[in-house]
Amino acid sequence: MPDIPGAPPVPLSQLHRASDRLTFVYLEHCVVHREDNAITARDKRGTVYIPAATLGALLLGPGTNVSQQAMVLLAESGSTVVWVGEHGVRYYAHGRTLTQSSRLLERQAALVSDPTTRLKVAREMYAMRFPGEDVSHLSMQQLRGREGARVRRLYQEHARRTGVKWTRRSYDPSNFDDSTPINQALSAANASLYGVVHAVVVALGCAPGLGFIHTGHVLSFVFDVADLYKATITIPVAFDVAQRDSIDIAGDTRRAVRDVMKDGKFLERCVRDIHKLLTPDEEVREYGPEDIDNLVMLWDENGRHVPGGVAYDE
Repeated sequence: MPDIPGAPPVPLSQLHRASDRLTFVYLEHCVVHREDNAITARDKRGTVYIPAATLGALLLGPGTNVSQQAMVLLAESGSTVVWVGEHGVRYYAHGRTLTQSSRLLERQAALVSDPTTRLKVAREMYAMRFPGEDVSHLSMQQLRGREGARVRRLYQEHARRTGVKWTRRSYDPSNFDDSTPINQALSAANASLYGVVHAVVVALGCAPGLGFIHTGHVLSFVFDVADLYKATITIPVAFDVAQRDSIDIAGDTRRAVRDVMKDGKFLERCVRDIHKLLTPDEEVREYGPEDIDNLVMLWDENGRHVPGGVAYDE
């Protein structure tokens, strides 16, 4: 059989784990291409080289042109590419998992398909936001009410801390400039957070659309996981940026979010939390030798798996 044309993909064993990668890089008004195993971003000021194998998410803003070869490298490297609109408030994505095993995906689907286990995972998500409190007896309506009160209190606390005027969370996705500076900063911070969380979700082989709290959206699980970190990342960062009277709120917010994530080892934390939610009794593992072998199994109604690629009529 002749070889498949084109360069072979990078072996999974040579890729960086999701928890060890850069969080995200935002680009706009440039040409994105490939040189060897690096992504290049070129504009009138020169060319920047970005190692694809260490990148979690590449956010492509307005005025970007990306080549087919750049996309091939990013896909082979397990990096997520997110196309975002002006100021990063619109979100479109492509990604590839860093594992060839569907184990975590099947676990997620099983948990979300049973109302009992779905409620258990949802309660665990809220419990991670209320350390030291027992939420095991609360209904979803009660949990939403408690979370709403907590978020309102956080907004008010950071408004007092920074002196930023705060009324309420209000924004128009189609008109970024029409909202207040603090609401602009919150939108930009959340868009960056969603991009990075999406990169981790797809890297682990999970389904972005199978949410436990959010539902009906292709990014429901991304929103579920991202909400775990808004109180410690996006809300304080947004108020800090709004306090500065910035002339580039979106850009300053993205850079501030990236700095906080880098210092706090955010990717490692996000991977650990997803495993805690989906496989609480198992050791955290992103991929192993059994994934690298690209083994395809066949389902059997008795619950066991049998090898694929076998002629069972013989």
